[in-house]
Amino acid sequence: MSVEAIIEQKLLNSFAPLHLDVVNESNQHNVPVGSESHFKVVIVSREFEGERLIKRHRAINSVLAEELAEKIHALALHTYTEKEWQDYYSDGVPLSPKCMGGSKKAS
Repeated sequence: MSVEAIIEQKLLNSFAPLHLDVVNESNQHNVPVGSESHFKVVIVSREFEGERLIKRHRAINSVLAEELAEKIHALALHTYTEKEWQDYYSDGVPLSPKCMGGSKKAS
């Protein structure tokens, strides 16, 4: 099973999301073709109601602990309650920052 599929399945099982996008962004980074090391997750869940952003991220990091330790180099998290998603992002997903990998410097 691909890393992307594992992430998706674990998040579906743990958070019963109303919306979930798991995007492999490895091709935007200095890694071999076909890599699965850089991901963006956009998740909308009722589980996030009343929770601060840090607690949402920690919950996801806990669910994906094994993958983070062994397979994932970077994980961009966009976590929303249903209301936040409807109010701010239902028309589009936030972009991930550009890679500033080891050999690249900010200008």
